[in-house]
Amino acid sequence: MSKLIPISLFALPVLAMSAPVYAAAPTSAAAKADVLPFTATEKTLPNGLKIIVVPTGFPNLVSVQIPVQTGSRNEIEAGKSGFAHFFEHMMFRGTKAYPPAKYQDVITKSGARQNAYTSDDLTNYHTTFAKEDLETILKVEADRFQNLDYPEDAFKTESRAVLGEYNKNSANPISKLFEVQRDAAFSTHTYKHTTMGFIKDIEDMPNQFAYSKVFFDRWYRPERTTVIIAGDVDPKKAIALVEKYWGSWKKGSYKSVVPAEPAPRGAIYKHVAWPTPTLPFVTVGFRAPAFSDKVKDQAALSMLMSLSFGRTSPLYKRLVQDEQKVDQMFDNVPGRVDPTLATIGARVKKAEDALYVRDLILQTVAQLRSTPVADKALADAKSAQKYSLIRSLDNTEQIAGTLASYVHYNRSYGTLNQYYRLVDSLTPADLQAAARKYLIDEGMIVTTLSNQALPESVAALPKLDSLVAAAGDAKFDVLVQKSALPQIRFKLLFAAGSAHDPLGKEGLAALTAMMVASAGSSERKIDEVIKSLFPLAGSFSEQTDKEMTTFTGSIHKDNWKQYLDVAMPQLVSPGFREEDFRRLKESLKNALSVDLKDNNEEEFGKERLQTNVFAGTPYGHPVLGTVKGIDAITLADVKEFYKKAYTQGALKVGISGDVSEAMTADLKQALAKLPAGAGLAATTAPVGKMPSGLEVEIIEKNTRATAISLGLPLTVTRAHPDFPALWLAKTFLGEHRSSSAYLYQRIRELRGMNYGDYAYIEAFPRGMFQFFPSPNLGRKAQLFEVWIRPVAPENAHFALRLALSELDKVVQQGLSKEQFEITRDYLMKNVFVMTATQDQYLGYALDSQWYGTPEFTMLMRDGLSKLTLDDLNGAIKKHLSAKNMSVVVITKDAAGLKDKLVSDAFSPIKYDANKPQAVLDEDQVIGKLKLNIKPESVKVTPAAQVFAE
Repeated sequence: MSKLIPISLFALPVLAMSAPVYAAAPTSAAAKADVLPFTATEKTLPNGLKIIVVPTGFPNLVSVQIPVQTGSRNEIEAGKSGFAHFFEHMMFRGTKAYPPAKYQDVITKSGARQNAYTSDDLTNYHTTFAKEDLETILKVEADRFQNLDYPEDAFKTESRAVLGEYNKNSANPISKLFEVQRDAAFSTHTYKHTTMGFIKDIEDMPNQFAYSKVFFDRWYRPERTTVIIAGDVDPKKAIALVEKYWGSWKKGSYKSVVPAEPAPRGAIYKHVAWPTPTLPFVTVGFRAPAFSDKVKDQAALSMLMSLSFGRTSPLYKRLVQDEQKVDQMFDNVPGRVDPTLATIGARVKKAEDALYVRDLILQTVAQLRSTPVADKALADAKSAQKYSLIRSLDNTEQIAGTLASYVHYNRSYGTLNQYYRLVDSLTPADLQAAARKYLIDEGMIVTTLSNQALPESVAALPKLDSLVAAAGDAKFDVLVQKSALPQIRFKLLFAAGSAHDPLGKEGLAALTAMMVASAGSSERKIDEVIKSLFPLAGSFSEQTDKEMTTFTGSIHKDNWKQYLDVAMPQLVSPGFREEDFRRLKESLKNALSVDLKDNNEEEFGKERLQTNVFAGTPYGHPVLGTVKGIDAITLADVKEFYKKAYTQGALKVGISGDVSEAMTADLKQALAKLPAGAGLAATTAPVGKMPSGLEVEIIEKNTRATAISLGLPLTVTRAHPDFPALWLAKTFLGEHRSSSAYLYQRIRELRGMNYGDYAYIEAFPRGMFQFFPSPNLGRKAQLFEVWIRPVAPENAHFALRLALSELDKVVQQGLSKEQFEITRDYLMKNVFVMTATQDQYLGYALDSQWYGTPEFTMLMRDGLSKLTLDDLNGAIKKHLSAKNMSVVVITKDAAGLKDKLVSDAFSPIKYDANKPQAVLDEDQVIGKLKLNIKPESVKVTPAAQVFAE
């Protein structure tokens, strides 16, 4: 065997050969400029499999990432769009040696969090777990990659789950806009369709069982695959394990050619008529180059777009901050294997301004071709990109995941570092050359989306050339978490949240926090703050919840002093300018009315459930406020709330990273400029309304699918002795985004009714966007909640019956000894995973101070280790119920669903796939289950009326 020679992270690319290859660490000046200081080992097996091992220095955890060079780009056959993504789902359907249940047992016993994703060019499978389980994970993963085996019925069931995912995404207008944009922009290349695929192909997936076997045989081969192992790992032992379990995997022989897209022939305009109220979108796209770590084009165009349309750009300042015609602006130049699309987008506040916004974007594009960017602006942008990357890599999983997103191009460890060297070499002339080559009329596609009519002339696209001419002693302690991370993160937690909103001014706490974090200081306007922080890659953000508002700062230690001088005056001496107040007030209102209500049924339903259960209490309105409340808020209200709420006595402070005593002193000195008062009056724990039977609100909304949330109030918080027991119960029932949980298995996995089903005993806002809840959401009362992700409307009644039936089994029968021990063992390890990042670890520590409990992992591991099965089942019966629940359903046919619920009529269900007779028999029983819902217990509310006041 060849000797193992480590390579420094992101060394120059190594060419894969037929025999095993090892690369030595470079010692040149270029290596010293590498963005990360790790040492890694890389090897190619005789069968073509690539191995990359990265000891990260973080203890206890290992992350295995397996990027496969197959994505929607490879779907070259007609009728097969979306298949790479669908097959990602099928890869969890087991083998003969490890059927799904056995496979999930292995994952659960390792305390792992696992998932996968598919993009245009790759499918990546990732698992993060305790280091002692490395051999087990590599063994089961090798088995499924080589021996995947599933019956046709499982295939058909999963196909409906994929359709459910499409339905879930259908409420988001931007998803549809990009689907239309790509379909119009490409005539030949497979980038014509998104990763999800065309709906007609998704609906036909149940008939593609035979093709699924062909797909697996073609694409899941060692020469297309890389195994990345990062964390607390010995490279030599890790490679030996991969050789042991993966070495016999046979190389494939399939060759394919992705059809090249012909040169564009002219500008294109497409419009998407959106069926429900939403703010208009305007996007301008251009043909863009493929990713390269050697040719500058893609890196140059990406940098140019960020400088010209990002938060530091003059156009952003004009449209978002000054004129306030746009509330969101974005740019994207994705790194793809083949030439793709670069996009600039804006969400416009008024339909009549769509043409104005489009033309300003086009004017800016035109100027980029004739005017080079400033040297300092480019240098600042390079600095921001580099330090932003470093800032994000604060845990093993993130390091491994970032590597996977670059390794897939050439299966080379050096790709990312080589790319950053390329970025560092960019000049203003390179950026201008990219503009002249790619930002051209022939390759332009303008796409709009709106519910209201747009100006007719928006469809007439002008030539770009025609637009050039137009064109501060502290009264608080500081929690210090010292580590080797160069990225410094601090949190400032104030005991001031939406529970403190005055009656009739709901949303005041949230708007005040926004005015601190996003409206500048008395000495700098917000655009000046953004420009000053940009080269530092510094951030200062806010999060408001019921009881607390948290400001989080993040900066590399090299830039600490500069950062404090810019960021901290926003808190201690806010600008409070009228124009910023108007902008942010409207943004808050849009976040409530558009982002939550109009575009996200799931979060909408969950938020409505919270407010229903806590109606009449300070928790009885969303953190964002109400439409009437936001309208009533004045700038004087914000100033008064700030003055009372943001005091030293109301503040808890934490800081982490490679923190010096001088840094801590600097932070305390800056915060000492805050008033020394006690802050707002303490709130009392709200008492939620316990439902009498099932109390249902049906929100009538024009939507494709039906979202369901149900729950009841809890007095159990982290300070309560029953918290570990209920945490275990909710994990068993429906661990967030976990496919092994009970409800998921019964509703999604067995029956294929939707995308997932989860349970909670703590608020989890933004759950559909996150794997783990954000820290600093402490509350004095909580909610037990079951989240049924959208189902087909005709199955809503059955889904509710099924969820209640399964919940009632757990409440009445409790968990078995085996279920209890498996779940507890999982949580004893998983508690480290959910607090793994710098932000989570610091945030949870401050939360423990707020609750008055031991550090979170200690609290949970101690509580779980002492927990008995009798304690668990007793707590479940004491606190949970399937009989008395508040239910919120969002659906199109509210009247029809109400009739079904009140009549208690039989609710049938049909399947595409064959089901065991036992399941069909059980469905008959569930379909007849009497819910005994009284007519007066069902309320129908038009969506427009929700959160109005």
